[in-house]
Amino acid sequence: MTAMSQPQAEPADGKGGKTGGGPASVLFLCGRNSIRSPMAELLARQVLPKSTFIASAGVRPGERDPFVDAVLAEENLTLGDWRPRTLEELEDSYFDLVVTLAPEAHHSALELTRSMAVEVEYWPTLDPSVVEGTREQILSAYRDVRDGLAQRIARRFGGETATHVR
Repeated sequence: MTAMSQPQAEPADGKGGKTGGGPASVLFLCGRNSIRSPMAELLARQVLPKSTFIASAGVRPGERDPFVDAVLAEENLTLGDWRPRTLEELEDSYFDLVVTLAPEAHHSALELTRSMAVEVEYWPTLDPSVVEGTREQILSAYRDVRDGLAQRIARRFGGETATHVR
């Protein structure tokens, strides 16, 4: 089992720059940091080197979503004692790459580029909490988000997908 609260190693140059090819620090940003960005953070931890600092946040406060825990458990993954946090609550505010998963998050990330040199990528991702239906239909939407993020992370950062894609 992997918990999100694992400490991350300091970047090789101690300044946030990485000596190798990929980013030394990555932030996944969405609306409330309760579904998409925590999934992406955990899945990225499965693919990226341990020396990469990885975090997630939301632009507004959010609550932990039990459907996220359910679909991660299907892949033997866990968020552990992780809790949602806002961009303002992050201990570190500099990232080499900010991956936004929702329109409002993308707007906030673009505001960051006014005061710091940061790469921003927009990965539009469905908010599965808007899906209605049976429990299985809702879980299916969450699985689609989990698997889509795993594939996107593998394509962007290399390596194998962090989940078994159905």
